[in-house]
Amino acid sequence: MLNEELNHIINDYDQFKQRINEQKQNPCNLSLIEQINRWETNSIEKIQQKAKDYREYIIKSSQPFINDVEMKFKDLREQIRQIHQENEFNEINLNYFRNQLMDITKELNNSSNLSIQQDSQSFINEISIISSKKSKLNKWKQNAITVAAGNGKGPELNQLNNPNGLSINGKKNIFIADFWNHRIVDWKYNTKKGQIIAGGNGKGNRMDQLNNPTDVIVDQQNHSIIISDQGNRRVIQWFNQNQQILIENIHCYGLAMDKNGFLYVSDWNKNEVRRCKIGENNKGIIVAGGNGKGDKLNQLNNPTFIFVDEDQSVYVSDKDNHRVMKWIKDAKEGRIVAGGNGNGGNLNQLSAPRGVIVDHWSQIYVVDCENDRVMRWCEGKEEGEIVIGGNGKGDQSNQLNCPRGLSFDDEGNLYVVDWGNYRIEKFEITL
Repeated sequence: MLNEELNHIINDYDQFKQRINEQKQNPCNLSLIEQINRWETNSIEKIQQKAKDYREYIIKSSQPFINDVEMKFKDLREQIRQIHQENEFNEINLNYFRNQLMDITKELNNSSNLSIQQDSQSFINEISIISSKKSKLNKWKQNAITVAAGNGKGPELNQLNNPNGLSINGKKNIFIADFWNHRIVDWKYNTKKGQIIAGGNGKGNRMDQLNNPTDVIVDQQNHSIIISDQGNRRVIQWFNQNQQILIENIHCYGLAMDKNGFLYVSDWNKNEVRRCKIGENNKGIIVAGGNGKGDKLNQLNNPTFIFVDEDQSVYVSDKDNHRVMKWIKDAKEGRIVAGGNGNGGNLNQLSAPRGVIVDHWSQIYVVDCENDRVMRWCEGKEEGEIVIGGNGKGDQSNQLNCPRGLSFDDEGNLYVVDWGNYRIEKFEITL
């Protein structure tokens, strides 16, 4: 009897696996795509580009949920395989498997709750995607692995000197803005030493020198890196051993690039963020701040790191206002999405925030520098939660010392620049 029930669960599993494969092949809701296609046909050239963007959004929004469900399903399959092999199971085991399968099925059915919201005020009906997706609250191991340096302060290839920003590519290579060593270091995956790929020729303003770089990003399209060369007040692009200045006379700090290849730069002195097109000889346009130093919603006070999402909304770590601001595209003012309740260590506060990144579920991760922790904030919530650190300032594997930059790899592992401990820490995601 029990064998028959177990076989029935295995058969249900096989059918469910087929459904997952079908959704991976065609993850979009067909009725939504048909609506978008009709909307596109009626408006032709004026809205073709936007229709393309929305299709990509739906597909991208569906994929993280499908991958998550598939991972849970693989775990369930392994449990069933083990108990079947050991041939020791009872009614309680079968009920557990049955309930797990029902829960995963329900989660898959609710994984892409998307709808269309239409505005009829324009002569061309504008559409947007409304998602009722449930956020995934990931967790990370609280004891980090040191993946770069950690051998004290210094200029050697196995050392860093107050690193600041970082970027990670698909190979898990870490590009580090090594502030006081005036260089950019490429630390390849699972190696003991880094490689200098920019600067490293002493502090200076020659084209082969840097002066206190604060951030670095990888430009995949042009196979180059872009550096915020703060001390020289310039943003510079490096192609192997060739360099070109992209922006001059700017008190640059943080860098970001959107899906269209536009470059975003924060200016801590002018209290603004600018967007520009690489190759065009201008400083671009202001997309956040630019209204003097202050704490109003249209102002910033010493902006540092920035992040740009799929909709070209700009998230700014507004350091001396102890908050993170979100400026949607073409907005005249931002809105507070983290902190903004003064300098402090409570869950509704930040203290000199630095690195900021936003995940697929629009959850904001911010380095709370002077509280030695990383916080997660959900937009609209009054409080954040500690996801990393918060165990006092120190050099233990569960501690940080004035952390700065922040990044994820493709697997969701979290990397933190541990500024005061001269190292890069990796916090592994727990599945």
